[in-house]
Amino acid sequence: MSIGLARLREEPERIRQGAIDKGEDPSIVDVALTLEGKRRQLLGDSESLKAERNAASRQIGEAIHAGAAPAGPEVAALRQASVEAGAKIEKIDAELAETESQLEELLLRIPNPADPDVPVGDASANRTVRTWGEILPKEAKSDGVAWTRRPHWEVAEGLRMIDLERGAKITGSGFPVYTGPGSRLQRALIDFMLDVHTTEHGMTEIWPPALVNAASARGTGQIPDKEDLMYVVPRDDLYLVPTAEVPVTNLHRDEIFEADQLPIRYAAYSPCFRREAGAAGKDTRGILRVHQFDKVEMVFFEKPEASAEALEWLTGRAEVILQRLGLAYRVLLMATKDMGFVQAKKYDLEVWAPGVERWLEVSSCSNFRDYQARRMAIRYRPEPGAKPELVHTLNGSGLALARTVAAILETYQGADGSLLVPEPLRPYMRGDRIEK
Repeated sequence: MSIGLARLREEPERIRQGAIDKGEDPSIVDVALTLEGKRRQLLGDSESLKAERNAASRQIGEAIHAGAAPAGPEVAALRQASVEAGAKIEKIDAELAETESQLEELLLRIPNPADPDVPVGDASANRTVRTWGEILPKEAKSDGVAWTRRPHWEVAEGLRMIDLERGAKITGSGFPVYTGPGSRLQRALIDFMLDVHTTEHGMTEIWPPALVNAASARGTGQIPDKEDLMYVVPRDDLYLVPTAEVPVTNLHRDEIFEADQLPIRYAAYSPCFRREAGAAGKDTRGILRVHQFDKVEMVFFEKPEASAEALEWLTGRAEVILQRLGLAYRVLLMATKDMGFVQAKKYDLEVWAPGVERWLEVSSCSNFRDYQARRMAIRYRPEPGAKPELVHTLNGSGLALARTVAAILETYQGADGSLLVPEPLRPYMRGDRIEK
C-alpha cells in the first residue's frame, strides 16, 4: 500500500482533494474507506470469536480437571461450541483476507497528495523558480559573419555521431545508434556525471541490473500507474528499467536502518527503456523522444524531517552538472497535474536548445516522502530500540543524456559544422573539438 490506513481514516478529505488536484478520480478514496470499515468490523468479529473459542477450550480443561467425563454432555457441549466458533472464524478470516487484498489494491491506486506549496493545476500552472545562463538565439554571428544554428540531428549527421536510420533498422524508431565521437560523448558524459556526484557530492556509485521484477516495479510506483510505459519480458515476468530509480530504490526493500545510517545517497548509471505510449507523432526528429537512452540517477534515503531540504540539495546537484557544461537552463516547480502520480513535490530542469528554440527536460527531482517507502517497507529506528518508522525517498536525474546531448550539439556547434567540446568533457574526449 502507499497511503497508510491511519492516514486514510484521519485525513480522508486531504487525500480526496489530493486526488482531485492530480486529476484522478476521488471516489476511489470513498471506496477504500468503506473497505477499511469492513476490514475493521471483520477483524473485530474474528477476534471476538477467537476469544470465545479460547474460553471454551479453557472451560473444557477446567471441567475435566473438576471431574467431568471427557465424553460427557458438559464437555461435549463445550467442544461443539468451540467447533462452531472455529467454523465461523474460518469463514470470517477468508472474507477478511479478500477484503484486505481489495483494499491493498485500491490503496496502490490512490495518488500521493502534493505538498501544500505545490501549485494546483495543469502544465500552465508550472512555476519558474530560477534560470541560469545565456539564452542563445538561433541566429548567430561569428567573426562578423551571420549564420543559423542547426538542429542537433543535422549537427550529428554532419559529424557522423548518431545513426538514426540504422538504429531503426536494427530495432525500430526511437532506438538511436551512437557512432564514433557520438559514442565517446556518451561515455564522457556518464563518466563526468558519476565522477562529480561520487567524488564531490559524496554519493555512492551503484551499477544496477537493467531488468527488475514486478515487486520492484510496484515498489516505486511504476505499477500500476506507469505499467503501459514499460517494456515487459512476459516469459520471465520481468520489466526493462525505465530509470535506475527502480532498481536502486529497491536495494533496501524490507530493510530497517539505524538512525546513524541515514542519509544514504546513491548515484547510478543505467540504460533506460520507455515505450512512450500515447506519444506517437511527437518529437520524431532527432533524439528528443526515444525509447532507449542513458541516464545517471541520484537516489536518496532520508529522515522525514530532512527530506524537504534534501530535495533542494538534490536539485542543486543536477544544476551543478548543467553549469559545468555551460548549458542555460531553468528550474520549474511542477503543478499537481503535471508532476506525476507518486511525487509529493517535483522540480524539472529544462535546458535551452537554440537549434530547435525549445526548452528540453533533462532532469526531474522529486520527493516522494513516505509513499514509496510504505510500498517497500523501508524503515529506520529514530533511536536504538525504538519502533521503526518509514524513511523518505527522493530521486533526480543527474542527468538524462539524450536531451543533454541534443543541447550540447545545438549550443556548441560552430558555423563550419564542427563541435566545440565543453571544457569538463575534454579530458574524457581526448580533445577540445569534433570536426568533419
